[in-house]
Amino acid sequence: MTQIPESKQKVKFYQTGTFTVGNRLLDAEQRTVQATMDRSNSLDSGHRACQGCGEALGARFAIDAAMRATNNQLIAANATGCLEVFTTPYPETAWSIPWIHSLFGNAAAVASGIAAAMKATGRDDVRVIAQGGDGGTTDIGFGCLSGMFDRNDDVLYICYDNEAYMNTGVQRSSATPGAARTATTMPVGEDPGNAFNTGKSVPLIAMAHMIPYVATASVHDLQDLEYKVTKAMQVRGARYIEIFVPCPLGWGSVPGDTVKIARLAVESGMYPLFEAEDGEVTGVTKIRRQVPVGDYLKTQRRFAHVLKPDNAHQLAQLQAVADRNIKRFSLTTPEEA
Repeated sequence: MTQIPESKQKVKFYQTGTFTVGNRLLDAEQRTVQATMDRSNSLDSGHRACQGCGEALGARFAIDAAMRATNNQLIAANATGCLEVFTTPYPETAWSIPWIHSLFGNAAAVASGIAAAMKATGRDDVRVIAQGGDGGTTDIGFGCLSGMFDRNDDVLYICYDNEAYMNTGVQRSSATPGAARTATTMPVGEDPGNAFNTGKSVPLIAMAHMIPYVATASVHDLQDLEYKVTKAMQVRGARYIEIFVPCPLGWGSVPGDTVKIARLAVESGMYPLFEAEDGEVTGVTKIRRQVPVGDYLKTQRRFAHVLKPDNAHQLAQLQAVADRNIKRFSLTTPEEA
């Protein structure tokens, strides 16, 4: 296992997501796609996302990076969910690319069909992306996604993980962490919130399918996100990228803290960033400065009950989850461990 190349991690301590002075001080190749005048604006302004929506930020950068990597030859299939709802209120759309709305659970199958059609017509220059939230990916669409992996269809599937069914009222999904409050896992009883030892890790399941490329990313590190999407578009076959996208409405967080919260999730070990090829981890993003899980939890009302003295055992359980991630993916150097 190796650390992700330093050439991609040159910029660490400030955001460079817009065409600002900070970006213009960077070498052109180090700037994010949104910092260049030739960006495609595939997800344009005017959509109806909530203030501070991590999903809107992640999708904007991911799709524009994919457009740049494919010379603007891209088709997207989008599952039902927040991203579909806030970008396409009939009869309007914020998308400026060929974009297809599928059902909640079949985005992977629709994208596979598009890829098959492109292959049958000899259009190997046109690439295909499927998009979905964690509900439409880890739950409802899981069978179609596994089939896409099994067939090794030439599709990049991007899951925007906000850890619940936000579009339908903040219900628990199989990506909801232990102890989290949702509309279906209320903070009541001796073990309030979502039960521990439930759910699933789709990145690890994708690795078990031995597909060519799997990665996790976060909206706090846009350089890393773009790097992984670009790399995925250079590969043929089934690929999976999961992007951590905080949801202020569902999490009870401050809209202006979305990037901060994403950074804390990664630096506490709750959300490890890594890459895998053909079933083996090939690179990780080391934690620059490990922070206690409590620092991450206190930014969100969905974990307010965990920080009460009576629920100290839940805080310890979440810290154990983070520590296990750090050990499993070697996220710290020996002197930091």
